[in-house]
Amino acid sequence: MAQGGAHGHMEIQDQRETFSGFLHATIWTCALIAQGVALSTVAFAMGYGWWSGLGVFVAIGIAAAFLFRMSGAFWAVQIALWVVLAIGGAIVGGLSGMAG
Repeated sequence: MAQGGAHGHMEIQDQRETFSGFLHATIWTCALIAQGVALSTVAFAMGYGWWSGLGVFVAIGIAAAFLFRMSGAFWAVQIALWVVLAIGGAIVGGLSGMAG
């Protein structure tokens, strides 16, 4: 039972931190899913090519980072993904040019 005069004085810092972590994980996941779907759609379904898809991928990453004020870790992951996808696109483009 609640003691007299103790209404509204419960410690909720742990719950706040847990919910904040959940929201950040949700934003990360949704941003990465949106980026992957947009990259695939623009590059393959719409036929605009890999570099156009990568441009949309980067634009969505930048928009999500600024809109939700994401941490430096989010930026680091984004930049690593951009570099890896650009290197992969250059390698595949070079190989397909040599084969065809």
